[in-house]
Amino acid sequence: VGGAHNKTIASLHMDSWRTEMIAEINRINQVLPNTPADEKTESIKRWVDSVIDGMDLYKAEHHRYIKEALTLLELALWKAKLGEEDNCAEGRTKKAKVDAESARKERRITCGADIVVKNVLPFLQLE
Repeated sequence: VGGAHNKTIASLHMDSWRTEMIAEINRINQVLPNTPADEKTESIKRWVDSVIDGMDLYKAEHHRYIKEALTLLELALWKAKLGEEDNCAEGRTKKAKVDAESARKERRITCGADIVVKNVLPFLQLE
């Protein structure tokens, strides 16, 4: 398993994932010496499939965590923007519920989450 995979493994989110993948990669060193010569090719194929399946699983989990984190970040930015507007509007009289709803929608668009998420995402992706 080459350097590109080692870099990906090093960037996995959880220590347990890294430990498990390193153990799986190193497992071939224990299995292969005890494998009969006519079964080595099949044993290596199974091992490679196992490593790839493990990486695919952890990459999918990593992407799920990223999606969840970015959603929370976007909601936090929206909430902060709503809080700013609430502080500015404290002295004013209450407007119609329709205006409040449209203002909330507008704050979601103008909270800047799209810019923040775009700049944060590269730091969260696997290498």
